[in-house]
Amino acid sequence: MTTVSATAFVAALRPLLDQVVTGQAAAVQQAADLLFGALRRGGVVQAFGCGHSEALAMELSGRAGGLVPTNRLALRDVVLFGEATRGELAGVGLERDPAVAHQIYELARPEPVDVFVLASHSGINGAVVELATLVKERGHDLVAVTSLAHTARVASRHPSGRRLADIADVVLDNGAPYGDAVLPLESGGAVCAVSSVTGALLAQMVTAEVARRFQDAGEVPPIYLSANVPGGDEHNHTLESRYAGRIRRTA
Repeated sequence: MTTVSATAFVAALRPLLDQVVTGQAAAVQQAADLLFGALRRGGVVQAFGCGHSEALAMELSGRAGGLVPTNRLALRDVVLFGEATRGELAGVGLERDPAVAHQIYELARPEPVDVFVLASHSGINGAVVELATLVKERGHDLVAVTSLAHTARVASRHPSGRRLADIADVVLDNGAPYGDAVLPLESGGAVCAVSSVTGALLAQMVTAEVARRFQDAGEVPPIYLSANVPGGDEHNHTLESRYAGRIRRTA
C-alpha cells in the first residue's frame, strides 16, 4: 500500500508531469496552431469545463500572463445569462443534460472563426459531449483536454455513445489515471487528484506556444498583465477593448 503523504503525492505526480510534457508535445503544437490561427483571424478562444475541469477554462481565460481574447464558459451561464434557476445548478443534472450545451453555446454568441477548448476528465457527460458535437457542426476548431486512461474505461452518457475525445480535432491527454486520484487508501478508494495540476500544465504549455507564434510572426502577443501591478488595468483594458462584447469581461 502506498504511503499517504504530501511527499508521496509529489512522488506520484512528478512522472505524470514528465509524461504530459513529453507525450503531449506534438499535440500541444497542434493545439497552439489552432488557437494561433483563430486569433490571427480575429477569433476568440472559447474555453469550457464542467466540475473541476472548469479549472482548465479558468487557467486559459482572463488571468495574468494569459491570452486576452479568451472567454470562459460555464454551466452557471444558464443562470447568470439565461433563464435557469439557481436550484438547477445543484447536483450533477446539468452536466449530464445534453440540452444544456445548446444554451451555453447560444449564450456565448461565438463567431465562426472562434476556436473552442473543452475540458472534461471523463469526457463522457452529456453537456460536454453535446457541446463538442455542436461546436463541430457549426464549423469551429476544437481542442479537447481529457484523460484517455479514464475515458476508455467508462461508457458515454451521451445518446450518441461518443466521448469528447472522439469529436475533437486535437486531443490533449492530461495523463491522469482512472478515477483521477493517485494515492490508494487502506480503507479503499484513493486520495489526491492530479487532473487539475496536469491540466494547468497543458494550458500554460499551449499559451506559451501561441505567444511564441505571435513573436515569430513579428507581432506582440495579446497578453494580460497582472491587475495588481502599476499600469496593469490600463494595459488590459486597452487590449480588451478590441474584443468588446465578445468576451464576458467586456460584455
